Amino acid sequence: MAVEEGKVAPAFTLADATGKSRSLAEFKGYDVVVYFYPKDDTPGCTKEACGFRDQWSALKKRGVVVIGISPDSGASHAKFASKYELPFLLLSDPTKQVMEKYGAYGEKVMYGKKVIGVIRSTVLIGADGKVRKHWRKVPKAETHPAAVIAALTSHDK
Repeated sequence: MAVEEGKVAPAFTLADATGKSRSLAEFKGYDVVVYFYPKDDTPGCTKEACGFRDQWSALKKRGVVVIGISPDSGASHAKFASKYELPFLLLSDPTKQVMEKYGAYGEKVMYGKKVIGVIRSTVLIGADGKVRKHWRKVPKAETHPAAVIAALTSHDK
């Protein structure tokens, strides 16, 4: 199932930092930002996570749920969240199956070479479970959270 704007977002269940299974279905009725990132505590991923953290009050005020997904372990997520005081959910996708479903794992260009890896991307899912916006490739991790807020604002009525 490909991720398409206007279509229902693919279901998933993954472990959080404590090992508890969390699923997208838990958040039905809420706008959900699912962002995929390569690795905890690396420069770009930290800037992106801290950007969502810094926008947290605006996101929370809107009732938006933020979920970060990477292949890292729960222990890595716990350390990353604690170090940067990240107030949102981080989920582990070690098999990369969810990432593949969402088009967030595959061929990408890194330092001028084609490689297979995690593609930094984000999906904004509406309260109805449908994809409202899909950023297939996030070019600038540090400014991306502001772009997500702008997209949420433009959808407000």
